[in-house]
Amino acid sequence: MNPPAFQRALDTLRAILDGPGLRPELDLEDMPAPQRLAPYAAAMSGSVYRDGDGDEAEIAMGRLIVLYDPEGRSGWTNGFRVVAYIRADLEPEIAADELIGSVAWDWLLEALEPAGYAGVSGTVTRAVSESFGDKSDEPSTTELELRASWSPTGEDLAGHVAAWCEVMCTTAGLPPTGVATLPDRPGGAGA
Repeated sequence: MNPPAFQRALDTLRAILDGPGLRPELDLEDMPAPQRLAPYAAAMSGSVYRDGDGDEAEIAMGRLIVLYDPEGRSGWTNGFRVVAYIRADLEPEIAADELIGSVAWDWLLEALEPAGYAGVSGTVTRAVSESFGDKSDEPSTTELELRASWSPTGEDLAGHVAAWCEVMCTTAGLPPTGVATLPDRPGGAGA
């Protein structure tokens, strides 16, 4: 039997997974949690899709792991620790910007602020992949990877899941929730 605090966390994750989608571009799924990091763990994965010429292309993905130790651990508030991973495709011009790592980190902190967090740490990595030999015809790709962990300051994890989803969508280049993009117009800047 799960401790009550962890059961509430599981119920929150299940409600998010079974409820209405947070965004139409976002697909969330339950996934097996690592078993050796804490006595209790749950995990979900997410993918962000952009419609491209009739085909949906995955432009970002991530994993969110919720760890719980009823005995507590140093740096863990309320016995909880959230571990997040996000990988997103980037435009080469954006990946070349020296500030993209600190900007992505700020996106995370801003998204977590309303939910409440403590002890945040992590890394942001930019990667450029070039193909050679038989693959030399394939274009170069650029990606951003964000790895972070933090402790929620309360037991309601809904805001933490929403923050992770928002950052995943932001790193994929989608506008914030509730903001629409303007279509390209003939004769406009996109022409």
